Amino acid sequence: MTYDDALAARVRSLLGDLVDGSGGGPVEEERLFGGLGFLVAGHMPVCVSGRGEGLLVRVPEPDGEALVAASGDTGDVAWMAMGARTARTWVRVADRALVADDALASWVERGLAVVRGLPPRR
Repeated sequence: MTYDDALAARVRSLLGDLVDGSGGGPVEEERLFGGLGFLVAGHMPVCVSGRGEGLLVRVPEPDGEALVAASGDTGDVAWMAMGARTARTWVRVADRALVADDALASWVERGLAVVRGLPPRR
């Protein structure tokens, strides 16, 4: 399965709007693991999942526990896992939690906040 084209288009539009006036540099796209990663200043704030299961969002490590716990039994937010490894700075947000534009924008902004605090890579 490949990434969701409609979700990628929504993320692309949001990132363009959020990054353009902020001097964050161009938004680049990179295909990886069947997904589509979006890079700002060489860092990836979000990635449309290659499994067609929503959005991967970069979060500060201390915030991850609270975000996963807050989703409760719905499982709308879970740790990103690749094989046997769980990433402590990435969460997977389910499609059903991204239907509303403001919900998607909130997650994209959360990922951007993390990468804006990092030195440019490119």
